[in-house]
Amino acid sequence: MTARRIIPCLDVRDGRVVKGIRFEGHRDMGNASELAARYRDQGADELVFYDITASPEGRTLDYGWVRDIARLLDIPFCVAGGIRSVDQAARCLDHGADKVSINSPALERPDLIGEMALRLGSQCVVVGVDSRRSGDDWIVHQYTGDATRSRSAQRRTMDWITEAQTLGAGEIVLNCMDEDGVRHGYDLTQLAAARARLTVPLVASGGAGSASHFLEVFQQADVSGALAASVFHTGALPIPRLKAFLAGAGLEVRP
Repeated sequence: MTARRIIPCLDVRDGRVVKGIRFEGHRDMGNASELAARYRDQGADELVFYDITASPEGRTLDYGWVRDIARLLDIPFCVAGGIRSVDQAARCLDHGADKVSINSPALERPDLIGEMALRLGSQCVVVGVDSRRSGDDWIVHQYTGDATRSRSAQRRTMDWITEAQTLGAGEIVLNCMDEDGVRHGYDLTQLAAARARLTVPLVASGGAGSASHFLEVFQQADVSGALAASVFHTGALPIPRLKAFLAGAGLEVRP
């Protein structure tokens, strides 16, 4: 298998990185550009930037900001936030992004996934999925960047990720909302169930609190990448230390 990816996630609001717990109570974590440069220098494999209020506010992200980030980085990065058309996605790539991620807009109009894949290539198209347990199942949620608008999308998570893959998604980021920001570990059961449904890369999100949590999700859920936020933003787990730990456990990681 290819090297496992370590991916810091930056939830951005008004140019500042914020982080909440289970998508509520967001706290300021610092300047987006400064954090991006720190992770670049520490050896992150790629970065993900979410403009978390774009979809709830009915707008798309700032292309100039994408350009400024691209000038700063020499590692791949993905952007997300209110991308509702192929043209908007293409403009993100034209301004330097390597991938675009769609979440609520894909739920509003699933054909958008296929349209983007056809024009831009599946490798550029990431579908983000915010998932919460409901009884014995998991249900997709949308507009999660705004706690006042977040709601169920009335779709079962496993059905939706399968449909997204069929439509042309080149990668799925599964954010397990019940674990988000808690730092008790990834939802291994849900992620393993998703991995069994997919042939495209799966990225785990939500719950990382220690190096052992990354090792568990790679070994037990067989994900391609692990995304995390607060454990990196706070400096609790520097990326070089994490990679050394994973390499020592026999996982292939990039230096």
